[in-house]
Amino acid sequence: MTVPEGLPLDDLPTPALLLDLDVLETNLSRMQAKAERLGVRLRPHAKTHKSLDVADLQFDLGAAGLTVSTLAEARFFVSAGFHDVTWAFPLVLSRLEEARRLVEERLMMDADVTLRLTIDSLEALDALLGQPTPFHVFVKVDCGYGRAGVDPEGEVARTLVRRLDSAPHLHFDGLLSHSGHAYAATSVAQAEAAAEEERRVVVELAERLRADGIEVPTVSVGSTPGMAAVEDLAGIDEARPGNYCFYDATQAALGSCAWSDCAVTVLTSVVSCQPGAEHAVVDAGALSLSKDPGPTHLGDAWRWGMGAVFPSFAAYRSGRPDPELHLTSLSQEHGKISGPLPVGTRLRVVPNHSCLAVPCFGRYWVVRGEEVVGRWGIFQDRD
Repeated sequence: MTVPEGLPLDDLPTPALLLDLDVLETNLSRMQAKAERLGVRLRPHAKTHKSLDVADLQFDLGAAGLTVSTLAEARFFVSAGFHDVTWAFPLVLSRLEEARRLVEERLMMDADVTLRLTIDSLEALDALLGQPTPFHVFVKVDCGYGRAGVDPEGEVARTLVRRLDSAPHLHFDGLLSHSGHAYAATSVAQAEAAAEEERRVVVELAERLRADGIEVPTVSVGSTPGMAAVEDLAGIDEARPGNYCFYDATQAALGSCAWSDCAVTVLTSVVSCQPGAEHAVVDAGALSLSKDPGPTHLGDAWRWGMGAVFPSFAAYRSGRPDPELHLTSLSQEHGKISGPLPVGTRLRVVPNHSCLAVPCFGRYWVVRGEEVVGRWGIFQDRD
């Protein structure tokens, strides 16, 4: 969508979601280069950006496919021409018919589309065995995060893989994991240890399965803090980080990136500051920033509240959040910020979790420097 050339940021209504194109391009190039150096394919998780424009940039750099969290996201990207998509979420049984229709519609159109499903239960496998669609299927493995995925040492893992591998109409794609416990790290070294644990767990399971005569085509891992820290991915075929395209205040605090690597900010205005008050109110609340509290497990090292505040473009570009301006609380549309500020003051906030802040908006205002150069749509994926 076109915008007036050179539109200044001061002319934008707030709250507005800003995407710094210079920073985005650097982040994408850096992660693609790291994946290539480590010898793995990069399959970015699109749940972070929900954007055709960002996905185009990722593919231009060499991405091998996309990862999504919802079937709606899969449909959106497949319909736009991205034809190799992994739905990296335990199969939602009530969505199986929709997934079947998506694949079969594309087959009828002679479209070369691969939708890769993910399972971690015998119930999900039975549902797939009870229908005829030739799905590609990953088995999700718990690599230490403890959220979802089969126990790599348990019988369910072996049973799932054996039955899936022998199913005549299903394609066993391999093993998939997510080192979400890297987000609980308190140092880069701990994040690297979580990534190494993930690598070891899934590679050892793949080796045991291969020793039993089962081909494991792909071993897929991924998290942004893990990929930012890891230096060895021996035995891994692909990585699926998502947040790396934008990063956020959490990633900066964990050491996954510098503050100047945060590509997404929320532009907000001070709308109220009463005489004698020790706080100001801005027009970015929970529906602009989410209520993710950030990495509070870091204790006193985490001091940014509900988002890191930058008082100027120069502060943002140099990576210096204001240590005196704390976004202390959020309600639906209001944000409470420490310190009196004149009404009309404009601030940029790096959200604690960009994956949650982005879908609060319908578009990015794409900027280079202090000028708006475009508007990019954001897919809204809830029925």
